[in-house]
Amino acid sequence: MNKDLPSKWDVKEDTLHSDCRIFQVHKRCFRRQSDGVEGEFFVLDTNDWVNVLAVTPEQELVMVRQFRYGTKEFSLEPPGGVIENGEDPILAGLRELEEETGFVGSDAHLIGSARPNAAILSNRCFFVLVQDVKKTAELAFDQHEELVTELHSLQNLKAMVENEEITHSIGLNAILKLILYLGL
Repeated sequence: MNKDLPSKWDVKEDTLHSDCRIFQVHKRCFRRQSDGVEGEFFVLDTNDWVNVLAVTPEQELVMVRQFRYGTKEFSLEPPGGVIENGEDPILAGLRELEEETGFVGSDAHLIGSARPNAAILSNRCFFVLVQDVKKTAELAFDQHEELVTELHSLQNLKAMVENEEITHSIGLNAILKLILYLGL
């Protein structure tokens, strides 16, 4: 055992606590390897997600503003959504971008990923960069979606983060990856 790392925990028991349509709540009993201490924890199992960092030829980032039910507030964030089972993250990102904003582009590739909340969520969020995007398609919102598309200069992203105009944590992670990737 590496003395520089905390002890791992093994799953002793795993039961489905609740199926909530877009995620399942599992009650898991874990046992710590080092001393046998046990504890029960609730974990949300859900599909992976994707955030799309879509950049126009004018060096603007395509963002969406939408109402978020958890905070009961509007949120400004990169477009994105759920990756369907077996779907490639890049293709999911291109699909979500087109559905939510009508923008399409080329040269799409992954620039990173993050764990949205490793304490309670089992999934990952992938960050897809799509360059030279243009609005060419019609919007195709899901039943509970209503989004407004906004374009923001790449040069203003740091100030927007600093001024808390962007507060969605996964969106902030995506924008950090974009800033690092582009060297802004």
